[in-house]
Amino acid sequence: MMKLEDKTFDQERALYGAKELMLKNCSFDGPADGESALKECTHIEAEGCFFNLRYPFWHDEGLILQNCTLTPQCRTALWYSRDIEIRDTKLLGIKALRECRNARVENCRIDSPEFGWYSRHVTMEHSTAQSEYFMMKCTHLQFRDVNFQGKYSFQYIEDSLFENCIFDTKDAFWHAKNVVVRNCVVKGEYLAWYCENVTFDHCRIQGTQPLCYCKGLVLKDCEMVDTDLAFERSQVQAALTTPVVSVKNPLEGSLITLPGVGEVIRDIPDALGEVWVSGTSVICALGQRSRTEAVEA
Repeated sequence: MMKLEDKTFDQERALYGAKELMLKNCSFDGPADGESALKECTHIEAEGCFFNLRYPFWHDEGLILQNCTLTPQCRTALWYSRDIEIRDTKLLGIKALRECRNARVENCRIDSPEFGWYSRHVTMEHSTAQSEYFMMKCTHLQFRDVNFQGKYSFQYIEDSLFENCIFDTKDAFWHAKNVVVRNCVVKGEYLAWYCENVTFDHCRIQGTQPLCYCKGLVLKDCEMVDTDLAFERSQVQAALTTPVVSVKNPLEGSLITLPGVGEVIRDIPDALGEVWVSGTSVICALGQRSRTEAVEA
């Protein structure tokens, strides 16, 4: 493997098509302001490098980034690439990862709107991320110990697993399919509308109007804090460990068990799901509301 150390590159396609190349403490920056420095490359390793120019890693195969910085000026850094490892690196430019596959991200800081779109087989561990429309339309994600903040995350994803994460987000998991969220904290409004076959296992969920218009939704021993108007028109099997403010119009075939509920609202004809409060089934006449005081009395 050829090694380049302590070099600066600023020209257009500076290392286009390179193969078996090690870059150490190199800088991609300068007055020529060239794009696509490492396009169409194979087996590139970059350690301690600084990237301040656009589109450096497109159509690459076999890429390792270690202890690098990709600045906000390093836009759309990794597109259409595969077999990627990114460790101890800052990804700060918009759309930093797009349509990639087989990517592993570990101990990284991500501040990148529209990160990850259309990617497949992405593993992320021990990282922080800020983004909008994060990981949209991705498949086969595995996230562990990720702290995320931002809006419109994980929309239209499929076949994915999230464990021990903290998500401070809004409109997350919309239209998600075949997803497991385990031992996570999920804070934000309008969680997981229109999702299908999604399971929340021992999670803490917080925010208004969660989990509406869902199919095959499962909650196992979850906390729901400050949640109201939950489960509207959803098909759900839920075992909750905390009271909720209100449950609205769960569909026929649903079963929700919980220690308390401020209000059960049924104002549509097919809202026939059962709600069990402290072992007592709440069955309301259509168009009526039921309060826990009346149930427990």
